[in-house]
Amino acid sequence: MTNSFINGAIAGYAIAIPVGVIAILILETGLRYGFWHGFAAGSGAATADLIYATLAATVGVLLAQFLEPIALLLKIVSAAFLIALGLRGLYKTWRARQTQNDANTKPLNATIWKTYLALLGLTILNPATIAYFAALILGGTVGTTPTTQDKILFVMGAFLASWSWQSLLAAIGALAHKHLPPSFKFWTSLVGNVIIMGLGIRILF
Repeated sequence: MTNSFINGAIAGYAIAIPVGVIAILILETGLRYGFWHGFAAGSGAATADLIYATLAATVGVLLAQFLEPIALLLKIVSAAFLIALGLRGLYKTWRARQTQNDANTKPLNATIWKTYLALLGLTILNPATIAYFAALILGGTVGTTPTTQDKILFVMGAFLASWSWQSLLAAIGALAHKHLPPSFKFWTSLVGNVIIMGLGIRILF
């Protein structure tokens, strides 16, 4: 039982800790809009990990077989979303600079709920997340003959590990949000959105 939870936690940290597009988005959200928006972004990413961990623990190989034929479509959709997100972020950052408003003020209609849903959807579409949990499925991380309790513990371990790391990223971004000058926030936001676009392009190749 304990091993199932530990295996799940290891899996959750392994997918969450590497600095990829999701981590950059969470940091950038916390930097621009403060902790609660960053926390919502991290919670969205962790929820996606929860969904995939649950699927990995239940439907197993069937999910991997289902994802394989649509892998290219998922890559295209994910790349397009990231490029559009980066362009939108660049536009809003530049517009705030031009109007001499703080680039960290909340944009129109940017609710915490929308932030949560945006990161949930993007993490679900993220090919890295899909590939990772597909590997977990094929590798039998949960075990060869897991009980229902084993599966639940694995899923909870993965979710709590991912959620704790994403929340830490949100807190780091929020601290920077409060203590860095507006000019630094502007440039980091600019660079962050360019990186997001670059990662979207990279997904295609």
